[in-house]
Amino acid sequence: MKYIVCLKQVPETEGVKINPETGTLIREGVKSIINPYDLYALEAALQMKKQYGGEIIVLSMGPPQVEEALREAISYGADEAILLCDKAFAGADTLATSYTLAQAIKKIGNFDVIFCGKQAIDGETAQVGPELAQRLDIPYITYIRKIELKNNTLLVERLLDDGYQVVQINLPALLTVIKEIGEPPLPSIRGKMRAKKAKILLWTTQDIKADSEKIGLKGSATQVVKIFSPPSRGERQMLTGSLEQQARELKDKLMTIMGK
Repeated sequence: MKYIVCLKQVPETEGVKINPETGTLIREGVKSIINPYDLYALEAALQMKKQYGGEIIVLSMGPPQVEEALREAISYGADEAILLCDKAFAGADTLATSYTLAQAIKKIGNFDVIFCGKQAIDGETAQVGPELAQRLDIPYITYIRKIELKNNTLLVERLLDDGYQVVQINLPALLTVIKEIGEPPLPSIRGKMRAKKAKILLWTTQDIKADSEKIGLKGSATQVVKIFSPPSRGERQMLTGSLEQQARELKDKLMTIMGK
């Protein structure tokens, strides 16, 4: 079995600030982490490797510093890591990102399962996983919380608003994973040492035979024009007293607003 886990390095949300003049994120001095949902995807792959054997390849796209995230993934138990690193990849939206990842996965070849987090905490589009599956022409299921391998098919539990759904899917396939799958345990000393010595493969546009018109800004159907903090919604009033007193006061205020 060969598992591919797509990872993204994102700024830690608690440290994110916006430059009011340029309308862009201030990244200087902000700690970068592995997207939390992608850690759940890695844990799903680790669980399958433990039960059914195989190898795990982690794949990411970004600047050279993303290598830190890939080494961290190796310390958790991944076997290999590939970084798609090229200035031409910069500015990619989900459409261009999914194309770039798909080209890399085609180069890797012969995979069984692709794991993605349900979404990234910086963009929160939840689009890359499904778009990637479409580009590779393979089936996919989202919001997975449990996985079982039966012959050459997967039996998975998919979270719904009012429960969960059991779905069977043929391999190869792509799954987007939620936190209920579990988090990987902290890396061991041996894992950290192995990650430190591991060789991270660096692939460029030429290595994955990507069309220059389909990557980066050129290949993006959408562009972020401006990022800004939402304006204040006005005055706030804190209610005090017991729950019953607060409830009555809130009711009176709402009735006044509604003119009753």
